Amino acid sequence: MLSKSKLKYIQTLGQKKFRQLEGSFIAEGPKIVSELLMAEGTVVKEVFALKEWINENKRLIAKVPCTEITVPELEKISQLSTPNRVLAIVQQFDAGGEIMTKGKITLALESIQDPGNFGTIIRIADWFGVQQIVCSEDSADLYNPKVVQATMGSIARIKVYYTNLHEWLASQKNIRICATVLKGQDITAMEKLNEAIILVGNESKGISPELLKLASKKITIPKKGKAESLNVAVATGIVLSHLI
Repeated sequence: MLSKSKLKYIQTLGQKKFRQLEGSFIAEGPKIVSELLMAEGTVVKEVFALKEWINENKRLIAKVPCTEITVPELEKISQLSTPNRVLAIVQQFDAGGEIMTKGKITLALESIQDPGNFGTIIRIADWFGVQQIVCSEDSADLYNPKVVQATMGSIARIKVYYTNLHEWLASQKNIRICATVLKGQDITAMEKLNEAIILVGNESKGISPELLKLASKKITIPKKGKAESLNVAVATGIVLSHLI
């Protein structure tokens, strides 16, 4: 049974200002919730689930407060158009500390504002073993329910930073910055990278001129057909598949 106060509290977490205030976010669905429950260092505060999900996952939730709810209750607290069996309240991840780029690949995202694209990029980074993403401050909120959903659990494994991207890139003196553009060096002819910052731009505007000036190399996916552009998440996946 879900109390009115708890129901209202969960609903408020759909809004960024309340997520920031509480330091928590919502995760939904069996796949994502299970991933977060198993992820090292992830704090799942509470779980709200249908009876059958609870019965199937007793070991997974043994140490987490869990409330059995009904389908109508799940529909009231869910941020999804089609609620899926379980919802969890999760503690936001520590976003502090110095951003270390030595000896690794780092993704830098400028103004990626579509939550689905942002979440998918996080998932792609996880697939290719990229451990950190540095975002401009106007990028989508990491804890937006649509971002969380699109990560499919990868949100627990990728460190995401928000910063003044221009200042941060300008401070990266001894590392290659590869900017993804429409006209640059063919990525299929490049050697694999062990250390670099790969810069990806806004869905419609691309990388701003200010940031392009900081790039040491401009790279591109060779075009064979007539499509004007690629989805930013798809493009990120293709670039990573060739360069790392």
